[in-house]
Amino acid sequence: MSGEVLVAQDSIPVHRRPGVLGQLLKRPGSAFGLALIAVIVFCALTASYITPYDPNDQPFDGLTIEGAPIAPNTEHWMGTDLLGRDLLSRLIVGAQTSLIIGVVANGLSAVLGTLVGVTAGYFGGLTAVLLMRFTDLMMAFPALLLAIVLAAIFEPSLWIVAMVIAMVNWVQMARVVYTETRSLTERDFIQAQISMGSGPFRVLFRHVLPHLLSSIVVFSTLGISTTVLLEATLSYLGVGVQPPTPSWGNIIFENQTYFSSAPWLVFIPGVAILLMALAFNLVGDALRDILDPTLKGRHG
Repeated sequence: MSGEVLVAQDSIPVHRRPGVLGQLLKRPGSAFGLALIAVIVFCALTASYITPYDPNDQPFDGLTIEGAPIAPNTEHWMGTDLLGRDLLSRLIVGAQTSLIIGVVANGLSAVLGTLVGVTAGYFGGLTAVLLMRFTDLMMAFPALLLAIVLAAIFEPSLWIVAMVIAMVNWVQMARVVYTETRSLTERDFIQAQISMGSGPFRVLFRHVLPHLLSSIVVFSTLGISTTVLLEATLSYLGVGVQPPTPSWGNIIFENQTYFSSAPWLVFIPGVAILLMALAFNLVGDALRDILDPTLKGRHG
């Protein structure tokens, strides 16, 4: 009889919950976002191989009149700018620029924000007061204005722009991590570790940070879209990535005077920025629901 019970138990199908990637792919919005990110990453990694033309080449070959952009055609699928440079090639290389800045700047801001938030949340007291009042002070400044000032002080380049964006974007992460850390340190399992004599670094790295990982991943993913938009804004204002390095923001800046006669030069890179921000927002929102559904209610 026991054998029959075992057979009956073995016949019951076991439904395993799919992993994070599987759950993302099951959601139409996040699946669309992942597809967009995959295309952008592919373009960024293979930019030097798939661009049909040199993005900085100015071939005045009789077909291009200097100062008169060419509309999209079979040779130039997205047309050319006023200097005869192929827009598609510049967009592909611009994807590389925007993605590098988005990932590097957001990574730096996540590390800095996590460090400040964890330190203030765990140690509390005067440490928390000093760190969080400094965070409040940074949040009081308009991020764009502060980024413009910092970019004007330093000589603009790809890596300087990434550093400048990181310096103004870490405050949101610090606030979130501080709140989560304060909540964790009041729980019994953390207090038990402290009572048993565990040092602060052991408690932080073995018990606090693993519980914060889902929050950090979610807000880092959502922050990439903000970083990309800020980089595009700085480049558009002329204090971001400098020509001749293509960036979606400085492509719009260079061609804005031709908006009425050649709207594709502004519209196409604008749509590229929109799609990149949308992709990371869709994936970030889905990650928030998958990794910790309560985050949506707490942080909106």
